[in-house]
Amino acid sequence: MHNDIRLDGQVAFITAGANGLGAGIARALCAYGCKVMIADIDQQRGEQLATQLLDEGHTARYIAVDVTQSAALRDAIEQCVGQYGRLDILVNNAGGVRQQAFTEQSEASWRKHLELNFMSMLTATQAAARAMIAGQRGGSIINIASSEGLRAAPGYAVYAACKAGMISFTRSMALELSGHGIRVHALAPDMIETTGLKRWFDAASEAANAARDRYIPMGRTGSPEELANVVVFLCSRMSSYTTGLTIPVDGGAIASSGWTRSPHNGEWNLYHE
Repeated sequence: MHNDIRLDGQVAFITAGANGLGAGIARALCAYGCKVMIADIDQQRGEQLATQLLDEGHTARYIAVDVTQSAALRDAIEQCVGQYGRLDILVNNAGGVRQQAFTEQSEASWRKHLELNFMSMLTATQAAARAMIAGQRGGSIINIASSEGLRAAPGYAVYAACKAGMISFTRSMALELSGHGIRVHALAPDMIETTGLKRWFDAASEAANAARDRYIPMGRTGSPEELANVVVFLCSRMSSYTTGLTIPVDGGAIASSGWTRSPHNGEWNLYHE
């Protein structure tokens, strides 16, 4: 039924929800009737987004939290349940990466990657799952992984390992939590045009940007809204018989596996110039 896409009355907790992908997800969930808690270290942007959503007639709040601080993250989820009276959706969106050869990377950098990309997911998932189980309404957990968790990523080895671990964890949690009506999925985005990625594109050469568009079968980058639409679907009753999936949101990049379209004749080839 068409109303199965609606999320009216549900409550979502979104880590790193103030910017980029997180902000797009917050807006989309609100558009379909969800109440959102925007958890982010960036107070200015978090409060600004919450205010904008409130002005548009939605229910949204901002809570300041550093997701690498486990106790603070657990407390933020408890506050969300206390303020809204329930928790139905968790979006583990927090993450970050810095390019560096593994042989030159410090142990401190390893730990920072692990804490931000992986440990924060473990902490939030445990706290949210406990709240969902106590509420006895089921729920949905969405882990924002990356295409780098599905392929090699030279220069990003620790980040990619974290994202691969996130994908494996998604499958295990889907089984562990299925008896409580809690569904768990992961998304593996690639070239989604956030502000940070746009700056990278702007600094790249014309040839590099042309190669990027050939690398993506759909011939363009994605938008945060397109990723957020998949989140809405996975949180809704429209996907009620799915769990444990990892869905690439990448314009076909993972499927292509090295095949690119020739700019000259439009044909698909491996390794053409």
